[in-house]
Amino acid sequence: MTKAIFVIDMQKICVGDAHHQFFKYDNDKLVASVNRVIEENAGNPVVYILNIMKDNFINKLAPFKAFEGSEAVELADKLEVVSDYIFKKYKGDAFTNPKLKEKLDELGVCEVEIVGVDGGGCVARTALGAIHAGYKVTLNSKAIGTMFCNKAEKYNRKLKKLGAAFK
Repeated sequence: MTKAIFVIDMQKICVGDAHHQFFKYDNDKLVASVNRVIEENAGNPVVYILNIMKDNFINKLAPFKAFEGSEAVELADKLEVVSDYIFKKYKGDAFTNPKLKEKLDELGVCEVEIVGVDGGGCVARTALGAIHAGYKVTLNSKAIGTMFCNKAEKYNRKLKKLGAAFK
């Protein structure tokens, strides 16, 4: 049974240097925690998920910009990048990109451990997507940044009912 590590939205706009950062996490601690999970799971596939905004009128008015090709959407500089399994998503759930499931099936993945940001957004939505796609799901709380705490609590209750595990 192969487990994959999902690294969600660990991009410059979320956890990068101050000139990119729109969100407020304890970046150094969070990146170090995610890197530790990657190191502890050497030999397992590591999948990086990038959150990309569609370049349209509405998104141009957003207080932050994460358009394809911009430096802001690149993986954070201090993040350990150990594979070229990098997938883009335009919605919270990474499984909205059908190429992700194709790659997981190709790799024989049955279980995913999720780290990254945000516990009240894309991490939780991707966990739900993984459960609906038939994967065993673990959320590694030590390596998940959360700003949207109320949403995270609501999602976590739902995820627990659906069988997700929490570390």
